Amino acid sequence: MGPPKKHFVPFLLLLAFCILLLLYSPLPNSISTQFPLNPHFIATSTATSASASSTFSLTIKVLTFNRLNSLTRCLTSLSKAHYHADHPVHLHIFVDHFPNQTQSDIDLKLQESLGILRFVDGFQWKWGQKVVHYRTTNVGLQAQWLEAWWPTSDDEFAFVVEDDLELSPLFFKYLRALILNYYYNASNFSPFVYGASLQRPRFVPGKHGNKMLLEKTSGLFLYQLVGTWGQLLFPKPWKEFRLWYDDHRAKGIKPFLDGMISTGWYKKMGERIWSPWFIKFIHSRGYFNIYTKFPDEKSLSVSHRDAGVNYGKTAGPDSQLLDENSLDSDFPEMKSLSTMKKYDFCFREVVSGRIVWSLNDLGSILPSLQKKEAVLLVSLFGVSETVTRNLLCHFERLNIWNYIFIGPATDFLFHLAQRGHPVIDADGFLEDIKSFKSLRIQESNARLIKEILLKAYVVKKGLELGYNTWVVDGNMVFVDNEIFLDPMDNFYAGENLDLFYVKNSPAAHKIWTHDFLHDVAAMGDKIALPSDTVNFASVMAKLVGQKGIRFKRIDEKSFGMKIGNQNLNQALETNKKVVYWFRELDMNSIQKHLQEMSLWVIDIDSSCRAVVCHNS
Repeated sequence: MGPPKKHFVPFLLLLAFCILLLLYSPLPNSISTQFPLNPHFIATSTATSASASSTFSLTIKVLTFNRLNSLTRCLTSLSKAHYHADHPVHLHIFVDHFPNQTQSDIDLKLQESLGILRFVDGFQWKWGQKVVHYRTTNVGLQAQWLEAWWPTSDDEFAFVVEDDLELSPLFFKYLRALILNYYYNASNFSPFVYGASLQRPRFVPGKHGNKMLLEKTSGLFLYQLVGTWGQLLFPKPWKEFRLWYDDHRAKGIKPFLDGMISTGWYKKMGERIWSPWFIKFIHSRGYFNIYTKFPDEKSLSVSHRDAGVNYGKTAGPDSQLLDENSLDSDFPEMKSLSTMKKYDFCFREVVSGRIVWSLNDLGSILPSLQKKEAVLLVSLFGVSETVTRNLLCHFERLNIWNYIFIGPATDFLFHLAQRGHPVIDADGFLEDIKSFKSLRIQESNARLIKEILLKAYVVKKGLELGYNTWVVDGNMVFVDNEIFLDPMDNFYAGENLDLFYVKNSPAAHKIWTHDFLHDVAAMGDKIALPSDTVNFASVMAKLVGQKGIRFKRIDEKSFGMKIGNQNLNQALETNKKVVYWFRELDMNSIQKHLQEMSLWVIDIDSSCRAVVCHNS
């Protein structure tokens, strides 16, 4: 073989140079080399990771006071983590001042502070800026948290660490993966997620809540509780919380939430702690936090629970730290947010997105209610948002979960679905029903007849699936749940209450046919009832009676208590099952009446004043 031709020489030199670069350049410290993430994450985040990693910033906020040994352990673990050379990570250390209450040990306290300051001054941080904030007075743990961060952009994140924590070397790569997949991946983003906790999930704050029995396999899930032992915060929800907190503090509103352990914390420790405020905020908004359950109760952040504000004496580490040797093929996948299970403060599963647009949707959603034979169909036509929220609080108090709301397609209806409440979009539902389009409806009563027809179709579908159905109006409050005990008769009607019951029985199946629905549509101007009593219950009672079917009328005077404009200063009468009112009653009168009866159970945020857990 002869020597290479001259015009090949530059090409060979370039090729040799590229080979040398491949052989001797260090491998990039990428997520995928350490984390066997699922193909979905790799595919969806690759496009965003290049741009997002160069735009978003992460700052570690370390909160410390007088525990030098704890701080040393914490910062040492942070310095040993695996960071990206091309992604700066900033370190902000907040050193609280000692209380200047007594002069007896002032020199010792000064020496403790000086020791901490000397240590943080000499601590080397090579992955970004290091900022030390030494306070002039003692502000406590609440101010340390709340004043540590105000995001300057929507691409700025904070990871808050108290000084008795120890972090896994893998924590940053995991946080980065979470940010890229659940914040910058548009198809996987939700404004209802406020961050992620790296601590081991272990605590349920709702009294009498369920035990935290997670699946044996590792994985990610959504949980409302903030995890103060290593919490990643997203910028927008944190800003929203800070403004909410300022508003409530300025108005003297306390973060009380009956049924929650956090209320006891606040009554005991007051403004020394911050978490009751955040828990109250999250409860009012319905937000969620990302948690990860690792095998063998390991975690990426371990609290040594050293003596301090939260612990009178050192309790020791709460879990084992996860390191590279702990990982195996079962390491958690970054699965789609929509597939993650959600849990509230009672650790009850929250099933979001149950929206009925069609009869087929109804067939799949009704079995997801509660394992009972009865379905409670609640009408939101002519019902205000505030009244609906108050009704939901009573459902929780009474442990009623087999309900489904029906109403017009509004933002509030879809908000209810996001919060885990099943809903029927009336507009979409009727559009889907082919037989409805062939019905001839009188224009004079079109809106009312459509509303009645819609409920009748839902009842028919419920019968086909084997359910008893209570149809009730949302303009009422349930005093107890004895109303839903299985009645003996096939049909019950409370016409003023707008309450109607259909039992899954041969008699109901025989009458509740397509011909029956045509009869409803044909009524139109034929409805010979007073205008204020024309509703689903009265129309169904009339039609069922015309068919010669026996139904039982509810004794409304003994069953319910009606409120109106003329009867102020009423006390709740004994043995009443419901309190109700007509749609025309104004909101102020409704609220005043229910407050007098202790049945107005929402606060200034229109959220429940209590969290009621029913241990299952």
